[in-house]
Amino acid sequence: MDASLQFLGAADSVTGSRYLIDTGSTRVLVDCGLFQGYKMLRERNRAPFPVHPDSIDAVVLSHAHLDHSGYVPALVRDGFRGPAYSTPGTAELCGVVLPDSGYLLEEEARHAASGHWSKHRDPRPLYTAADATRSLDRFQPIDFDTTHHIGQGVEFTFVPAGHILGAAGVRVTVGGHVVHFTGDLGRGADPLMRAPRPFEPASVLVTESTYGDRLHSRVDPEGVLADVVRRVAKQNGVVLIPAFAVGRTETILLHLSRLRDRGELPDIPVYLNSPMAVDVAGIYERHPDEHRLDPDEIERMYDLATSVHTVDESKLLNLRGGPMIVISASGMLTGGRILHHLVAYGPDRRNAIVLTGYQAGGTRGSALLGGAASLRIFGEDVPIRAEVVSMDSMSAHADSDELLAWMRDVDTQPEVVFVTHGEPAASDALRARIQRELHWNARVPEHLERVRLPAHDRQEVPS
Repeated sequence: MDASLQFLGAADSVTGSRYLIDTGSTRVLVDCGLFQGYKMLRERNRAPFPVHPDSIDAVVLSHAHLDHSGYVPALVRDGFRGPAYSTPGTAELCGVVLPDSGYLLEEEARHAASGHWSKHRDPRPLYTAADATRSLDRFQPIDFDTTHHIGQGVEFTFVPAGHILGAAGVRVTVGGHVVHFTGDLGRGADPLMRAPRPFEPASVLVTESTYGDRLHSRVDPEGVLADVVRRVAKQNGVVLIPAFAVGRTETILLHLSRLRDRGELPDIPVYLNSPMAVDVAGIYERHPDEHRLDPDEIERMYDLATSVHTVDESKLLNLRGGPMIVISASGMLTGGRILHHLVAYGPDRRNAIVLTGYQAGGTRGSALLGGAASLRIFGEDVPIRAEVVSMDSMSAHADSDELLAWMRDVDTQPEVVFVTHGEPAASDALRARIQRELHWNARVPEHLERVRLPAHDRQEVPS
């Protein structure tokens, strides 16, 4: 079988995961994510998909984060009619995440139109909430460790990857050869999620490299979080915590509830201003085998915070003032209600902004980490005088050492490792470590590059 693997995304960036396996008779798209961050990357979301959507037989999703699943509504709208396979947890989360994404895209377009800060006369969303809701009909949940066949000569299996609820490594068998896609690989000591399944032999490994050039801080995140909250509360300030509504919000609530139980947190209100995060609570309760929490701890986590549902309630938070803690999406400050809170509280030195996850280049979160004195929000430059605190020890991604340790335990080395889903420096650093320490054949593919399977010679990509 003359099969190929083409890198339609995540080959030169940390977002937009899209990998196309083509046997000549069957096309399978592993992950269908949004590009985020720099404008030149985001513009790829608007470009015609590299192959026509109706030529794809199936989509297989590793997990529900938008950089892996967020393009599904556009693919379905533009003609994809096959199944979108995922684990049951991912299917449930996408049922919340994708319509919310469509709503936020519509809201952003409305703000741009009313504020006249778009260069387009009539700004349109990439897709709508209705598009996203219709795309959910394509989802077909498949359990972990269940082999499923697609077309002729292709089958796949989901294996636990940690990271967030439902997250899976995807093992695709083509012509008797296994290609293992890590998706986003979790951490062995994650306080929320269980450890990823050890790496099993594969002909080809396609690995993420989000933290491929760095190690996570070993500082106790609860200690750092407690110090920030106590310091800001004494100033009657506001602690803003931008957080992904799936995974990171739960981790933050877990740490805060444990601090509160031990009496190490000031008695100030905590607001969860993310309706989507509230909807996710029940999904964790329905999948107890995937995480480390018992029902009582889940209840304490969500009882800690006051949930903010309506837009009017969200606006009132901007008038309330401190002391308080506000947890709100999005985690990289790319959109959502957190932007309104930044406008209200970012200019005040008494306040703090706590960044708890990876900040892709070109996002407002990345700009804050780089020391930006202002952020462009809703067409205006908003001064940022609040303290900015970074807590990468709370990351749900394996760091460079953890990725290497996960690979090292396999009995038989793969023929080739493709290092993807990272900023160029991170991907190349991980490639070098794999070659130097494991003595494996590894390289960083180029955007739209196509390779034969299982070999790794290049092929020209038709223009």
